[in-house]
Amino acid sequence: MKHYDCLIVGAGLFGAVFAHEMTSKGLKCLVIDKREHTAGNIYTRNENGIDVHKYGAHIFHTSDKEVWEYVNRFAEFNNFVNSPVAVYKDELYNLPFNMNTFSKMWGIRTPAEAEAKIKEQVAGLNIIKPKNLEEQALSLVGTDIYTKLIKGYTEKQWGRDCKDLPASIIKRLPVRLKYDNNYFNDRYQGIPVEGYTAMVDKMLEGTDITLGTEYRTFKEKAQSDGITWDKLLYTGMIDEYFDFSLGRLEYRTLRFETEYLTDEDNYQGVAVVNYTEREIPFTRIIEHKHFAFNTCKGTFITREYPAEFTEGCEPYYPINNERNNELFEKYRELAQKEPNVIFGGRLGNYKYYDMDKVIRAALDTVAAQLNCR
Repeated sequence: MKHYDCLIVGAGLFGAVFAHEMTSKGLKCLVIDKREHTAGNIYTRNENGIDVHKYGAHIFHTSDKEVWEYVNRFAEFNNFVNSPVAVYKDELYNLPFNMNTFSKMWGIRTPAEAEAKIKEQVAGLNIIKPKNLEEQALSLVGTDIYTKLIKGYTEKQWGRDCKDLPASIIKRLPVRLKYDNNYFNDRYQGIPVEGYTAMVDKMLEGTDITLGTEYRTFKEKAQSDGITWDKLLYTGMIDEYFDFSLGRLEYRTLRFETEYLTDEDNYQGVAVVNYTEREIPFTRIIEHKHFAFNTCKGTFITREYPAEFTEGCEPYYPINNERNNELFEKYRELAQKEPNVIFGGRLGNYKYYDMDKVIRAALDTVAAQLNCR
């Protein structure tokens, strides 16, 4: 017989933080994951001297000092600041929307001119109460920014016309009336020097790990193998845990097309370039070496293609419309009745999290569990 205090399903960031904290308190934990690697969607692998983000770019940013100090226990962070570029037809714009963007778009120089231009365009639309994403975006930034930098990109991302998307998806849009291309406002930003996988593996030191194992398969074998546990942390899809008994929650997924360019050392000059035209099938190209200020020969680029989630794909973005949110609440009610089961993370809570919020949620979950003991 082998007994664990906690079985943790998912070796991503939530599971790793939970495992580390519980293990450090003397509890015995087992982490399982269906993939053949740890770190979940933040998995990075060094190839030809370049850390490649296998599931899309992940840039750590936070204003939570406690979380920043926490991750620095497991990794040294570089000082990468995300300053993406947007391409619309033959035009290039800085992101997020700031004075560099407005100067290029309208030939203006001052914040007052930019603010007046946006107000002029918004006033002419007469949108009182936005009924959909298109009206919400137009009411915030006007027609030019919406048409060139929001509409096509958003429709590719969600696979739907902006008029058919809820206004709540864009609650606000950052309009920065200064010349500042830093995408995030957070005080602390960067990427682990040795990659995210090394950071997560350090969190998991001292914890038993079984990879390439589906939860259901493991659960079926556990009894015959003599493996038991007191508590389960489940970070997979909450609807899958309940055998989709109430229906399926909807997600968007991504397909990644990664290419190694042996004869090119600098493909696009920046880590992230967004392609905002609807007609271009991918949303962005990331060039991995620029996340780490890498100067080695050759370069890796990845094109990201959004798609509808189907079974066998990775669910990336919850579609938090009214129908799905109502369905999730029903699953959450079921979850609250499950004895000794905790649901956590992006899939367990049907919520898109930034990495710092994942860590904060995991730490809060640990604190709540320890207080219950």
